[in-house]
Amino acid sequence: MEVISLENVTKSYDSVTAVSGVNLRVRQGTILGLLGLLGPNGAGKTTTIRMVTNILVPDEGSIHVLGQPVSDETKKSIGYLPEERGLYPRMQVRALIVFVAALHGLAEPEADRRAREWLDRFGLGEWSEKKLNDLSKGMQQKVQFITAVIHQPPIVILDEPFSGLDPVNAATVKDIMLEMQRQGTTIVLSTHRMEQVEMMCDSICLINHGRNILDGDLRTIKQSYGKNTVHITFTGPDGFLNQPSITAVNRFGAGVEAKLKPGSDPQEILRAAVQAGAQITRFELLEPSLNEIFIERTTHA
Repeated sequence: MEVISLENVTKSYDSVTAVSGVNLRVRQGTILGLLGLLGPNGAGKTTTIRMVTNILVPDEGSIHVLGQPVSDETKKSIGYLPEERGLYPRMQVRALIVFVAALHGLAEPEADRRAREWLDRFGLGEWSEKKLNDLSKGMQQKVQFITAVIHQPPIVILDEPFSGLDPVNAATVKDIMLEMQRQGTTIVLSTHRMEQVEMMCDSICLINHGRNILDGDLRTIKQSYGKNTVHITFTGPDGFLNQPSITAVNRFGAGVEAKLKPGSDPQEILRAAVQAGAQITRFELLEPSLNEIFIERTTHA
């Protein structure tokens, strides 16, 4: 079942077209990675999200959420974490969370119970009576995440949810997202952290200059590029990397990732390395990373 669908959606601001003919499908219970290339006018990701959440109205095309045209009613089915913080900075933390939960229809006792549980889970219990602006940016981000999910919506849209979080708290948010998915929640993750998308997402949509230039099942997309990258860890001479079949080399420490021309035989690289006197400790043929695919598609878009 598709819980979000966009058909030929376009949105312009004066002379700038932010979104142009975007089509998108999000299946129930999946995590979609929404990616975009930063530029002077952005990629169109945030505009797309704001139209799905009925904050903005498209100039052309149609948007459906849970099978219904997007409206104030469908908006109630979505938990939204915006990239910009938008909570009341002078309110006490737990009171703020309870207030937002009440806006989503929760009775105050239930809202307070959930608020306490979430604050404890994020290690914020002792800060519950503090004002929001007394918290660090990372703490504020955790509070804003709580307000997006406390009413247990079937759809959650998270715009840069890891912003301001240290690795430990970023891992906590990741684990919570995967837990929510296992419980049936559909998640749209908008982020520039490719490693998180590659680790968590079932599908992706890449938007560049307002158009989606690549979308679909992540595993299928990666497989379609073939295994054209060789990871080599070695010591000794590296002259073997000057092979004509190698189009690019990414060096890091004692290892390299060498991108091969289509149809190249990786065994030729291995034989050349051995003949050159290099001591090989790892030689592995890989699918291209999502970061490589992103760069290739946006460069040639």
